[in-house]
Amino acid sequence: MPLSAELQELAARVSNWGRWGEQDERGTANLIDAEAARRGAAAVRTGWSISLTMPLGAGSPQEGGAPRRFNPVHSMLTLNETYTGSVHDACFNDDMVVMALAAGTHIDALAHVTYDGSMYNGFPAESVTAAGGATRCGVDKIGPVVTRGVLLDVPAVKGVERLEPGYAITAEDLDAAVERAKVDLEPGDAVLVRTGHMQLYRQGDVWGYNHDCPGLSTKTIEWVHDHDIGVIVDDTYVFEVWPPEDWASMMPVHMIHLRDMGQLQGQNFDLEDLAAACAEDGIYEFLFTATPEPVSGGCSAPVAAVATR
Repeated sequence: MPLSAELQELAARVSNWGRWGEQDERGTANLIDAEAARRGAAAVRTGWSISLTMPLGAGSPQEGGAPRRFNPVHSMLTLNETYTGSVHDACFNDDMVVMALAAGTHIDALAHVTYDGSMYNGFPAESVTAAGGATRCGVDKIGPVVTRGVLLDVPAVKGVERLEPGYAITAEDLDAAVERAKVDLEPGDAVLVRTGHMQLYRQGDVWGYNHDCPGLSTKTIEWVHDHDIGVIVDDTYVFEVWPPEDWASMMPVHMIHLRDMGQLQGQNFDLEDLAAACAEDGIYEFLFTATPEPVSGGCSAPVAAVATR
């Protein structure tokens, strides 16, 4: 559905088209530069790493979620196969996975969403083809994501374990979480927004996890733009609040982030262990690594996301 007049005005205000050149296909990945990486490295105090990544397999959260997506299918290609015929020589096991690229913890390419016939930076929507995938703004254009990460724990600010499904996170919520974290955000940072919704998935409630959820609202779009965030991720299936704030503009955060701002975003990040560690020592910044697999023409890609504290 088309954006409302108000959201169209917002999209125009936050547009990054042309900011990094007319041929740019990386958007806010341009902000994740050497300085951002050094800032991330400087945030490492103990050297202890925490995985932020869902396992990929039959238990991934796709069943009953987005249309035509399915959980990864893992198959064996060879079982203890020897090239010489002798079991005393090297025997090899090889396997393969067939999966939706957004099946688990992932970052979206800027080609993931188009509207009004175009994607980020004015490239035509037809740049995504059945034969080649995203010939413009594909996930293979993003490059390394190595920067300082900052956890914004919204439920902790509100004194609850997790936000209720349908809760629309606001800019004021994010400001309160930044104040609690005692961190000054800088251009190119990774912002990890915890809602606590991942608890449902951890408890085995896949349906509850991949349907109604809390998430970012349109009231956060200008906040993300003004802070020059390199990449923003959260711990939900949808990323933005669901059901939407207004059914007349479905998935408006995706639309404006990806198509207008060139804003890297990601979903299905498991932030529970990280949140516990941050709460224990009061330190909410860390080195964040989550480089997408460079799938040629991919519209999303899995990441093995890690916070090193």
